[in-house]
Amino acid sequence: MEDTIGAIGTALGESGIGIVRLSGPDSEHIIEQLFIPVNRENWSRRQSHRLYLGHFRKSGSGQEVIDQVLVVIMKGPHSYTGEDVAEIHCHGGYLVVRSVLEAVLNQGARLAEPGEFTRRAFLNGKLDLAQAEATIDLIRSKSRTGLAIAVGNLDGKLSQLIDYCQEELLRILAYCEASIDFPEDEIEVMQPEEIEEIITSVINRLERLLADFDKGRLLQDGVKTVILGKPNVGKSSLLNAILGRERAIVTDIPGTTRDLIEEYVDLGGIPLRMVDTAGIRPTEDLVEKIGVEKTKEVLKEADLALLVLDAATGLTDNDQLVWQLAKEAGVPLIVLINKVDLDEVAIGREQLKQMDSGLTVLEISALSGYGLPALEEKVQEMVGLGEVRWEGEPLITRLRHRQAVTKAVDHLKQLLVSLEQGLPEDFLTIDLRGAWEALGEINGKTVGEDVLDRIFAEFCIGK
Repeated sequence: MEDTIGAIGTALGESGIGIVRLSGPDSEHIIEQLFIPVNRENWSRRQSHRLYLGHFRKSGSGQEVIDQVLVVIMKGPHSYTGEDVAEIHCHGGYLVVRSVLEAVLNQGARLAEPGEFTRRAFLNGKLDLAQAEATIDLIRSKSRTGLAIAVGNLDGKLSQLIDYCQEELLRILAYCEASIDFPEDEIEVMQPEEIEEIITSVINRLERLLADFDKGRLLQDGVKTVILGKPNVGKSSLLNAILGRERAIVTDIPGTTRDLIEEYVDLGGIPLRMVDTAGIRPTEDLVEKIGVEKTKEVLKEADLALLVLDAATGLTDNDQLVWQLAKEAGVPLIVLINKVDLDEVAIGREQLKQMDSGLTVLEISALSGYGLPALEEKVQEMVGLGEVRWEGEPLITRLRHRQAVTKAVDHLKQLLVSLEQGLPEDFLTIDLRGAWEALGEINGKTVGEDVLDRIFAEFCIGK
């Protein structure tokens, strides 16, 4: 029998409510030891999935009360994990929640490992592995579209497609193995043309998943967008303008930003991981030097760079230095001429275009917001997503899924070659099994314990 696990299910800090959850065979018993109901009669004939008001005490034998709480018992298999589950809804103070957790652990529950609640849900058949991974994608979603994709996968959109493909392969595999094992029996014959048609249909479905992988990854993980420029050019002002709030310190003193400042922003359905960087210039300041080195490092990992220039000062040697760094990194680049709302402008779009005809240049004012809608459109265009219109089709957003689908497609294409060459059924079964098992790595039907350990280690402890 499984042991009973417990963990805090809400973020630590001050909030209106905090939740401690239990899962396992002793969940209800532990609650009975610590919960003092306001209405004992109702509690004595309690029902599953119903909240009860009362006080929660520190130990089963003592009378010291931690908090006034709501308690709910959810009897398995009708719970998230498929086991008996209990939740204590207390006030959200750090000390209160920690005290409730300590109390249930002292009664015999074990502190849950990261993702252990969801792992138990997977092992108990409440959701498959693709749905389990969708729960963490849901929690981490940074845009409306990314959220919708995660909800769709949690509801089983990706799983349904993978299950369908596996069923089609299993149908052919069953025929091939029956033909091998019972050659004398009358078995309904599947013509090579019929097998080819089924396999081609499955390949087309899987290749659509692969074609949309980059789109799915960007929508889920975000487009890492680095803001570059010399000191005091308006990088932090641009970040604040895009976010719509004062996130970065803005002063007239050059070198104010000395470390990386990272924030997510939903831009037309696309999550941008905006990184404000230290101004790049020759400097003897040790802290500023470290900031510049961090800027160079993050640029190597960027999906997009925004190079901010000062319209009033014109193109300086420092600007040229930053520009050269962006070129060497090979990152898609948008040049932004900032402060075009000033009376005197020393540099313009046409001047830069003459220097590099292929350059993408926009004129903006981070102070007034001028040019920001055009920037939004250009970003959508340059990351290849345009105005995002996700129609609810299954998308893969994880590298693990892409590798599994690629492996399955490779097997199926080899199967078509074997069909064309007229090879017997036992040759076909090798690639059929290989493709089926590869797809099983996505929904969890053929995945090993080591893979499960890696996946659920990504989760927070209370999920």
